[in-house]
Parts: sequence; C-alpha cells; structure tokens
Amino acid sequence: MKFELPKLPYEIAALEPHLSANTLEFHYHRHHRGYLEKLRGLIEGTPQAKLELPDLVTRSTGEIFNNAAQVWNHTFYWNSMTPDGGGDPSGPIGQAIASSFGSLATFRKEFIASAVGLFGSGYVWLTFDSARERVAIEPMKDAESPLRVGRVPLLGMDVWEHAYYLDYQNARQRYVEAFLSHLANWRFADANLETCHSHGAS
Repeated sequence: MKFELPKLPYEIAALEPHLSANTLEFHYHRHHRGYLEKLRGLIEGTPQAKLELPDLVTRSTGEIFNNAAQVWNHTFYWNSMTPDGGGDPSGPIGQAIASSFGSLATFRKEFIASAVGLFGSGYVWLTFDSARERVAIEPMKDAESPLRVGRVPLLGMDVWEHAYYLDYQNARQRYVEAFLSHLANWRFADANLETCHSHGAS
C-alpha cells in the first residue's frame, strides 16, 4: 500500500478565525506529514507495507501503531471540520445525539467536559456503538482510535496541544467551544452514521 499525505478538504486559511492558517500549516505539513514519513520508514520492505491503513491501526503495536494511528486520526480530524460548520446538528445525527444524551445542550456540555478533562494528549471521539444502538462521547489518550475497540467514529477532535496552542495557548476549553460552535462538520458525521445504518440493514 502506498501511503500519501491526503489533501486537506479546504484551503489552509479556510477555518479562520477559529483555527489560523499558521496552526494548520504547522499541524498538517509538519505533524501529519511527520507521522506519515516515520510510518513509511518503519514499514518499508516489511509485510505490513502491504496493509491498508485501518488494518495497520488495528493490528500493529508500538511505534508502527502510534504513527499509523496518527496518520489515520489526523485525516479523520481534518474531515471532521468544515468552514461555516458547527452549531446544533440537525437531521439524523442531531436526532441520534438528542436521543442518546437527552438534549443537544447536554451533549455539548458533556463533550466540552470530556475534552477539557482528558489529561495530556489525545482525541475526543463521537462514536456509534452498534451493540447499544446509540452514539457516545469517547475521550482517548494519545493516538488511540475507536477502530481498536469496535466503535464506528462519527466525528473526531484532536486535543493534542499542537492542534490549538498557537491560537488558544493553554485555553483548551475555548478551542473546544470554537470547534463545536463554528467548525464541527455535522454533514460528515451524518454520512458516517448513515453508513452504520446501511451496513446494519444489509
């Protein structure tokens, strides 16, 4: 499998003023690209080089897992944001969130608390738990991914400091609030939820 740096789904300055072009330049071109290049070096000439990226995430350990997961996680994170995004989700994803959390306001409060309360680095995921037929908020440390625990990721937010420090310094809550209010790509989450239901019906 030839691993390439995926193109951002928007221009580098498209998320301003909520995330600056400077932040995306460092995060995408240095961090994301760095994980990709490290992964290539680790698996070159090995049987793992033939695997698809999600398989590397679920089957590998150690350095290979850390770098493979970060490549996958970052790609998902870019798609979890969109210019003029955020606000209250509508459609099936909005209904699923309201059903699972009681209200959109409760969801927002719990999402912010999970993100602020995650010590150190990691991601906060909105996932679909097919066994319980509900969506859930799952904070995960470092490079951990919902793919490793049988969850379907719907939306993902990076809370490593390099994701927000240039714009928000140590005010993680302000970054999380901006993500939910202005950046969250609910259409992407809706499409991921629809895929869950389609597979369940097949």
